[in-house]
Amino acid sequence: MYQVYLRSYADGNGDGIGDLPGLIARLDHIASLGVDGLWLGPFYPTPDRDFGYDVSDYRAVDPRFGTLNDIDSLLREAHARGLKVIVDQVWSHTAAEHAWFQESRASRDNPKADWYVWADARPDGSPPNNWQSWMGGPAWRWEPRRSQYHLHNFLPTMPDLNLHHPEVQAAILDVADFWLARGVDGFRLDTANLYFHDRQLRDNPPLPPERRGSSPVTMQEHRYNADQPETLPFLEALRRRMDAHGERMAVGEIGGAAWDARMAEYTDGDQRLHTAYSFAFLGPRPAPREIAERLQAWTHRSGWPSWAFSNHDVPRVATRWSGRHGKAFDFGLGGGDERALGDIPPATWMALLLALRGTVFIYQGEELGLDEAVVPFEQMQDPFGIAHWPLVTGRDGCRTPMPWAGDAPHAGFSTHAPWLPVWPAHRERAVDRQAAEPHSMLATTRQLIRLRQQHPALRVGELEVAHVDDDLLHLVRRAGQTEMHAVFNLGATERTLAMPQADARTQWSGGARPSPTTLDLPPGAAWLGLGDA
Repeated sequence: MYQVYLRSYADGNGDGIGDLPGLIARLDHIASLGVDGLWLGPFYPTPDRDFGYDVSDYRAVDPRFGTLNDIDSLLREAHARGLKVIVDQVWSHTAAEHAWFQESRASRDNPKADWYVWADARPDGSPPNNWQSWMGGPAWRWEPRRSQYHLHNFLPTMPDLNLHHPEVQAAILDVADFWLARGVDGFRLDTANLYFHDRQLRDNPPLPPERRGSSPVTMQEHRYNADQPETLPFLEALRRRMDAHGERMAVGEIGGAAWDARMAEYTDGDQRLHTAYSFAFLGPRPAPREIAERLQAWTHRSGWPSWAFSNHDVPRVATRWSGRHGKAFDFGLGGGDERALGDIPPATWMALLLALRGTVFIYQGEELGLDEAVVPFEQMQDPFGIAHWPLVTGRDGCRTPMPWAGDAPHAGFSTHAPWLPVWPAHRERAVDRQAAEPHSMLATTRQLIRLRQQHPALRVGELEVAHVDDDLLHLVRRAGQTEMHAVFNLGATERTLAMPQADARTQWSGGARPSPTTLDLPPGAAWLGLGDA
């Protein structure tokens, strides 16, 4: 799957913001990669305080992005190219401007009074508990109309829905029906493990000192404002709605330190989510042993995971992991041992991503090897980045416009100055320049995706960690009578090892030097070879 961050993908009307007509005009690029479909981020009406993840109307299209007719055209044109389309659904919270919240905040006795999470102040006037917002500060905001606090796990203007209320669940499932009937192929569920909260509003316990992050929200265990047991029956109700519409897909975003347990729980059997993905590989660069540990957490599980190395919330992997280290957000995952780490080329990370068992999500520009852009403070748009600058640079650097034409104004993204500046270094990696180079990152990405599509071992096979040490990672994907060996040197020194299988046939080499008996791997090299199981 290919992730589209709509406002930065392609501008069809020349206002500097990416939109649905612009995306439709660029569908051939997505199809040319060989992916199965795309994940489209929020396009709903929004006050834009968190760039679409604060929804003010679940059943409409923000005029800046297009119309419902444009959505219909996108689905029609994507399906004509063999592409599925899944869309973001943001159900843990709404924008404060949503009609539901405007009614709920008005009084304690209106029909939607309990549609959001409200609580009285403590006797001293302080918030009801110690929960912290991911955007900084307490997760509670005072509402004078009700003389109560409302919960917001993110911005204060993004109040959390009360999914314990059956009417709220029914309204959300009706939203799902609306888009499924319109023809979308499924949903990416934003912050799926934050749908429910502890009814008793108990304080979260502190993390032990060795596990604490650098901001208050990462100093506590999210025992009571996330991962609640009521989530499972709701996911099962959603799955029943989706199954009634035929073949559809639901992927849940799972944050937090217990990502592996939640992913397994939320995808267990055939009554919950089809798949789920976490921040397991969206933080600091993991050492080979850490990669192996995270993959082995799924070796004996029945569910189907999803993986991503980049997305719209974290610095791009080409910078974060390849030796030019940007400061990533602290998701409490640990890792990131940077002693004697080699400078790994983006092609190696793409090969590793496409060698994993599960559904793979490629973020726009990752196929070009784009690195993290540097956005000056005065041009920053991200509320998280502005609030935490200069400790972290925020999310703007991974959201700058897609470079389509190296020599065109604004790199071909728009005829107007874009909402975020084009990073000058991205012009050299623009689509038109890489399309003419047979060994470009774009050509390599297409080759690796084609390889995955052609071989069941890579697409659906079981995964085994055959070897791991401080530098090397050797994965084996096995299906039927064939197996694909994927070997990566993620260290800073050259390594030579025996050929993993005597009759293995090289399928792709990223700097490796295979011979009939040995495999030489310079730092950052990778090799994929096919053999008989």
